[in-house]
Amino acid sequence: MKAFLYYIALVFLFILNRLPFFLLYFVSDVFYLIMYYAVRYRRKVVRENLVKSFPAKSLKEIKSIERKFYHRLCDFFLEIIKLHGLSEKEARKRLEFVGMDRIHELMEQGHSAVVYIGHMFNWELMNSVSLYFDLDKVFVGEVYHTLRNKYFDSLMRSVRGQYGAEPIPMKNTLRRILKAEKDNKMFLVGFVADQLPKWEAIKHWVDFLNQDTPVFVGTEKIAQRCHAAIYYTHMERVKRGHYRVCIECLAEDASLLPENEATELYYKRLEANINEYPELWLWTHKRWKRTREEFEDRERRRLETLKARAESNTAG
Repeated sequence: MKAFLYYIALVFLFILNRLPFFLLYFVSDVFYLIMYYAVRYRRKVVRENLVKSFPAKSLKEIKSIERKFYHRLCDFFLEIIKLHGLSEKEARKRLEFVGMDRIHELMEQGHSAVVYIGHMFNWELMNSVSLYFDLDKVFVGEVYHTLRNKYFDSLMRSVRGQYGAEPIPMKNTLRRILKAEKDNKMFLVGFVADQLPKWEAIKHWVDFLNQDTPVFVGTEKIAQRCHAAIYYTHMERVKRGHYRVCIECLAEDASLLPENEATELYYKRLEANINEYPELWLWTHKRWKRTREEFEDRERRRLETLKARAESNTAG
């Protein structure tokens, strides 16, 4: 059944993919009206996230950001469809990279690159960064969460890898980077790092958008182990369908930074990026559904269980 639905969807996606951009954005405008006013896709989640993130803004300002966000979200969905088979020339035109020279300069000095990416539209275009490197000398990859549907996972891997970048399942990240080093290649690996960690993966908290936020620290751990340089990608929307990424070096050698500093620098830069372009961040996720209080309670109960087991084993 999944395969059947996949092929039906593939036909629909093929038709949309063949539309010129101006017609595609007309379809996006229609989808926006349906999604926002009729379906009301995750409106409650988005409103709650916006209100808590911008407590100083009026309801009128919140609603304005909300409407713009849903419009950008529809554009994003349609742009992903259009990405499949997009020419290299068109990809270069759609996403401009500013500051790439710094990455090349530090690579010449022996520092590979770990790149922090946020869920800022349109982050999927970031894979075109591989067009700016000699892939015989530099391994370019992007860490991603495997999709449950294996057919759509395969399709997204194809889209993300069409310019030479390699999609890397999260669990294989370090292994794949070490292989690149073993092959005597520099590496540039992107991490979309602003996701919500599972309970067992929570190691650090930051103040992000006026909220106590659990975060992943694996990105900086990998960068520190490999003595890689760390970068942040500041996303800007130039006009519809055209974006600019300003690359900022956070550290030339991550191993020289104190613990968790790279993670905190990333979230500060991302917050500034969101404050500048709030409609470009992905507000539909329940980013703050895990609280520190619940986390500490779970940890307390976990430690009590471990202590009870140890005492039981000792008594036995």
